Amino acid sequence: MTAAAANRPQAAAPTRDPAWLGRLFWAGAAAVLLWPLLVATEFRPWLIFEPRSLEVTGRFLAGFLPPAHGAEFLAMVARESWRTVAMATAGLTLALLLAVPMSLLSTRVLSISALAGPMARGPFVLRQGVRWALIMLRSVPELVWALVFVRVVGLGPTAGVLAIALTYGGMLGKVYGEILESGETHAAQTLLRNGSSRLQAFCYGLLPQNAAELTSYTVYRWECAIRSSVVLGFIGAGGLGQELDGSMKMFNGGEVLTMLLVFMALVALADRVSAGLRRALG
Repeated sequence: MTAAAANRPQAAAPTRDPAWLGRLFWAGAAAVLLWPLLVATEFRPWLIFEPRSLEVTGRFLAGFLPPAHGAEFLAMVARESWRTVAMATAGLTLALLLAVPMSLLSTRVLSISALAGPMARGPFVLRQGVRWALIMLRSVPELVWALVFVRVVGLGPTAGVLAIALTYGGMLGKVYGEILESGETHAAQTLLRNGSSRLQAFCYGLLPQNAAELTSYTVYRWECAIRSSVVLGFIGAGGLGQELDGSMKMFNGGEVLTMLLVFMALVALADRVSAGLRRALG
């Protein structure tokens, strides 16, 4: 640093955000766009704080205490929690069997014909067909799939497993394809140009650098599948959700609270598994 530069007075730091006008404009525009949506949904949160609402809420929450802790009840909760985790894991495993091949077929990076220019007509049609199939799978909520399968296979976890498999297969296939295409693709394309198969290009070119992100998203979807398994239990798909539905209908708040605490523990466990896998792959 020269002596002239050292003696030059330092510019004063701005006392306010120089971009405040633009931020204010976009905040106002967002409020204008959001207002009709709030009106359409009849969103009135102040009703919660009315005296009558607070009284009803207080009586409702008081019914949850103390949590149920009988030995027979806890044994049932443990058994149904295991069934819920099994339903989510089996459904996600089937979803992976759908998502992995469909994501590889829909990924442009692994198209040999697209290396030298526009993709050939046959691969393009196949790729678009797979993408539309993924859209169809994920656009139908798992609750709707479960209602269909309950009529086909009857009440029980089988309907929940199949519902999770179809909806999550569409979700995983879409996101896997986006992750693979948004990362560095030079290694995979180089392998394809030198005669490697698509599977080799995926295993050695795309998978190593995207493994952490793919694993993190998969475990997150497993966590979501556990939540979905509980919801699907309300329509007869078994597991913790079915028992939770029964306790709520019987106004047994203590049992509901215990099952909610167990459910929170399952979600926390899934979060720790995700963090551990990210550290192992990072």
